Amino acid sequence: MMLRFGLVLFALPALAQQPLRLTDIQLIGTHNSYHLGLAPSEAARLKQASPQAAEALDYRHPAVEVQLNQGVRQFEFDVYQDPEGGRFADPKGPGLVAKANLPPDPPFDPAGIMGKPGFKVVHVQDIDYRSSCQPFTNCLSVVRQWSDAHPGHLPIFILVENKDRSPAPGAEPGPGMLTTATMEALDAEIRSVFPAGKLITPDNVRGTYKTLEEAVLTTGWPTLEAARGKVIFLLDQERATPLYTAGHPSLEGRAMFTNSTPGTPDAAFVKMNNPTDPKIAEVVRKGYLVRTMTDGGARAVREGNTTRRDAALNSGAQLLSTDYPFDYKAAPSGYSVSFGKGNARCNPVRKPAACTAAALSEK
Repeated sequence: MMLRFGLVLFALPALAQQPLRLTDIQLIGTHNSYHLGLAPSEAARLKQASPQAAEALDYRHPAVEVQLNQGVRQFEFDVYQDPEGGRFADPKGPGLVAKANLPPDPPFDPAGIMGKPGFKVVHVQDIDYRSSCQPFTNCLSVVRQWSDAHPGHLPIFILVENKDRSPAPGAEPGPGMLTTATMEALDAEIRSVFPAGKLITPDNVRGTYKTLEEAVLTTGWPTLEAARGKVIFLLDQERATPLYTAGHPSLEGRAMFTNSTPGTPDAAFVKMNNPTDPKIAEVVRKGYLVRTMTDGGARAVREGNTTRRDAALNSGAQLLSTDYPFDYKAAPSGYSVSFGKGNARCNPVRKPAACTAAALSEK
């Protein structure tokens, strides 16, 4: 009996010494982080044509650098491939404003960036196209410069969503279909801004394990200390995953983690946007990284409905994406998403013993 008791006492310090991993915390991020919203006449015209659409698009974020200074540590950029340049340089919006006899809005691309090659950051082609940073590589450069100036920051996550919808008749040419070449070009743009030492990539996490999933479920994601000062890219949507994993089943050599399905070689990150899904906690406990959405739509935010937000906070999902981060960005109803204090907190599902306020502080 004494021997058993001694073994228990011996084991307790070992458990307490388990390192804090980046999956053991929660961070607040922004949805469509680049979104400047509609210009006044654009908004007025859309409200006439579709009040519901105008209401859904009635939000905006400050510049990416401002968000970083305010504590946002997860960003989302919608990207449109534009290899030749010019595909999105002449949107229909200004013409529709003129046709509605409304005053012209400020030009959306005074520097002519949209005419140059490279992925562009746009929400809705021809309608909602004003972004705080352009092109994609410039958005990334803002993050890189801020990160270099704050080397002790908590890890920054960047979700990338490829857009490939066919344009409406008479609209701009559109981004075209996604291909494996699109994925290669996207990786190349990421690596043109971030050197290997600034990234946590699938190769870093997989190590010597046969698959990325085996590494995540066995050893786990990197420790929080190892992730400080680093940036992690996540490929947002399921339909792009097969193109990205083609020839790279465990994301060998890739810059981003895929939105994956548990049980597949590339499974490490899972997007579960419904925060009321009880399976989130199960996935989080196993060691996967999960992103969920906190807001319940324009009406819920307008009414100050916090049901979805509270479910997200309690779900254990590590990345909580919102249009109203922290108290500085509260909606008129008072709705916002925050932890009360600080820009990170200990994960309520994983409940790591090593997680303290000091461990979450940024240096």
